[in-house]
Amino acid sequence: MTKTHLFCSLALGALALSTTTASAATIPDNVKIGGFAIGCQAWTFNRFSAFEAVEKTALSGAKVIEFFPGQKLSKERPDVKWDHHASDEVIAQVQAHLAKHGVRAVNYGVVGAKDEAEWRKVFEFGRKLGLYAVTTEAVNQLDLLEKLAKEFDIRVAIHNHPRRANDANYKVWDPAYVLSVVKDRDSRIGACADPGHWATSGITPLDGIKLLRGRIVSVHLKDRPEIGKQTADVPFGAGVSNVKGLLDELKQQGFAGNISIEYETKWDNNLPDVAQCIGFFRGYGTCP
Repeated sequence: MTKTHLFCSLALGALALSTTTASAATIPDNVKIGGFAIGCQAWTFNRFSAFEAVEKTALSGAKVIEFFPGQKLSKERPDVKWDHHASDEVIAQVQAHLAKHGVRAVNYGVVGAKDEAEWRKVFEFGRKLGLYAVTTEAVNQLDLLEKLAKEFDIRVAIHNHPRRANDANYKVWDPAYVLSVVKDRDSRIGACADPGHWATSGITPLDGIKLLRGRIVSVHLKDRPEIGKQTADVPFGAGVSNVKGLLDELKQQGFAGNISIEYETKWDNNLPDVAQCIGFFRGYGTCP
């Protein structure tokens, strides 16, 4: 048996076991850096395949990844898309690749689904991968999502993109709106805070984090050089997002979710900057 076949056999065995339970994984301490489960949103590497995103995440020094739907699976199989429609064979291949590189899948999104049947596929996919949460902007389906979050014990995080000047119906850019739709829901329903998109919308990131106290499931972390403008990402600590202040506040809140670096610049060669962002967390972990 080759090493590849062994990895796939082990992953298929784990997959079979995982489908017999209905509980999501917590994020273990051994994948955390500086006290946080900091890793990469695969969208950072969207010019590459899901396999390459795992490899680059490992090279950055991170140990967790958040996948997004529709990324090509690998250089060898560019016609196969990695998402919640994946076969058990493909899921096992990804699990084997994750194990090979010492990376844990913790989240998936931003994802949407047309009906309950497809959302069930999303949550089954999450259960097979042992995900902590799924990320979406589908606030119009929260009744259904809350039911599935309880059934599968997988958290749901409402994500924000920037404010849309010509679309008054797009409201999740505003953390106050997100809070209004999640605050009376099951504790597994909360926010995926994106401080970079808040900054573009004119919101001071720390204000958003404080407003959503106790309801933050995950974070898509960015640092930006300005507030109120669409600007390129910069390494953590080089912008105005006050990343240390955000982490201090999250720690004070008892935040237990994942933080995904979503670096949306230098698309073809952003690994050095991502590694620098991971280094920021290593430094943060040494602070008294």
